[in-house]
Amino acid sequence: MEQEIDRDDMFVGFNEKGEKRTFYKLLEFESKETGKHYLAYTDNTTDSKGNLKAYGSVVEQDGDDNLMKLKPIETEKEWKVIEMALKVLQEDMGNKNEEN
Repeated sequence: MEQEIDRDDMFVGFNEKGEKRTFYKLLEFESKETGKHYLAYTDNTTDSKGNLKAYGSVVEQDGDDNLMKLKPIETEKEWKVIEMALKVLQEDMGNKNEEN
């Protein structure tokens, strides 16, 4: 089964090597714990174990041109917030697959 991707869930950015890449939104959420807006995303590449590589950033809205700016995650606490959100998403996806 082929999955359709909503164009709103795609964006173009640069990886750590400065190469232009297409990224796909996995999850976007506001954390009550930190008071920040986060985006978890992937470039659909996998690691050496075959796991999908996922990245996380703090999202800041630029009021002047209404563009989304991705800022690096700065604390271990923020990484834990994103990891927990991705874990919940993964569990939800697993439950949906079991239902089908």
